[in-house]
Amino acid sequence: MNVDGTYPRIVIVGRPNVGKSTLFNRLYGRRRAITDSTAGVTRDVIEEECVLMGISVRLMDTGGVKAEFSGDFDKEVALRAVFSTDSADIILFVVEFGELSAEDYLIAEKIRPRADKVILVVNKVDTEQKEYLPSEFYSTGFGEPLAVSAEHGRNIDFLLERIIRRLGKAKTGALEEKSQIEQLAVALVGKPNTGKSTLFNRLSGGELSLVSELPGTTRDTVASILEYRGRYLRLIDTAGMRRKSRIVENVEYYSVNRAIMAMLSTDVTVLLIDVNEGLSEQDKKIANQAVNKGRAVVMAVNKWDDEVVDGARLKKLLRRIHFQFPVLSWAPIVPISALNGYGIERLLNTVVGVDKQQRRRVETSKLNKALGEWLNSKPIPTGTRRPYRMKYITQVSTSPARFVGFVNRKDGFPEAYRRFLVNQIKRHFGFDLVPVKLELREGKR
Repeated sequence: MNVDGTYPRIVIVGRPNVGKSTLFNRLYGRRRAITDSTAGVTRDVIEEECVLMGISVRLMDTGGVKAEFSGDFDKEVALRAVFSTDSADIILFVVEFGELSAEDYLIAEKIRPRADKVILVVNKVDTEQKEYLPSEFYSTGFGEPLAVSAEHGRNIDFLLERIIRRLGKAKTGALEEKSQIEQLAVALVGKPNTGKSTLFNRLSGGELSLVSELPGTTRDTVASILEYRGRYLRLIDTAGMRRKSRIVENVEYYSVNRAIMAMLSTDVTVLLIDVNEGLSEQDKKIANQAVNKGRAVVMAVNKWDDEVVDGARLKKLLRRIHFQFPVLSWAPIVPISALNGYGIERLLNTVVGVDKQQRRRVETSKLNKALGEWLNSKPIPTGTRRPYRMKYITQVSTSPARFVGFVNRKDGFPEAYRRFLVNQIKRHFGFDLVPVKLELREGKR
């Protein structure tokens, strides 16, 4: 979001006739921009205020950018479109399903300095069969392309979710003026009575969350801003999550749903675990919600109230947690006392470090150089069938860190080798504290 406090700006750019105005109208919720099959209908920059999934934004439609100008008018339209991206919080770069054109590559180069704000939208994908996009869309370097049909509304819900994640704003209401500054959103989650609200109050320096020994005291999400070593952390205290069979009130049902929404819309999830109980089945289910969406998790073992930490006891606890839940073997574990303040600084340092890792982007050239070394040192097992070949690998997103590897054939590709590549990526490029996804796709690259 812009630091000056204005609504975040979402700018739609692309060459003529790729469906920018149709997408604008779809997001805006009614027909505002003129749409026609004739190329170049939109000339001016159209800007309207609207609400996307509860967040107010300024949505901007721009004229089509041509590779060759037929006069000063075309040049002015292109300049206005590109200039509009300078102040954008999100850039929706719209291309048409098929081969990328000269105009597409021209626009890509113009907006490449703001690549971290770009969502590549492949429009006019009106069937499920078309959703498997050729590798050239990935090679643009703008991350995971999203296949949509603006005319029919196909996958627009996924586009909205991606926009909300990029904006980095949890859907829990506006805060004070400093909340307009770029923040690291942190959700505190866990079973009832694990000390979430006590930790929240200690970090926020106030008593914004009610604290009680009665489980279920916190029903709504509560948010506060913490400034820590030059970073703004947006802390979100959530309702304790109990098993569905124990949820008997409608209010609690909605509270838990809000807690899950907050967890999935923030940057880092801090899962509080009671040191006296260890990792419970409910803790695993809570963490699974985050893991399934690729969200970063830090496990905070709370109520460690001894003045001197028993190293042997801590090591035993860590072994037990990793044994019980190997799917979170990458997640850091920090012993803390929310009541007495022990381990709080280490917890905050860990949260900041985890967020730094998940936002890391690896250059495609470095990835493929490393891939060549890994393939040479440990070739892909083939058996008696036609050999497997991995041709290319690229990072398609950050937060979560997701990679796509293009292979000559997916059928029967050794899962153990895919895991080997994931471990190499984590070790070689510093993703040891966050989840890393590697998807294999068949491609001609």
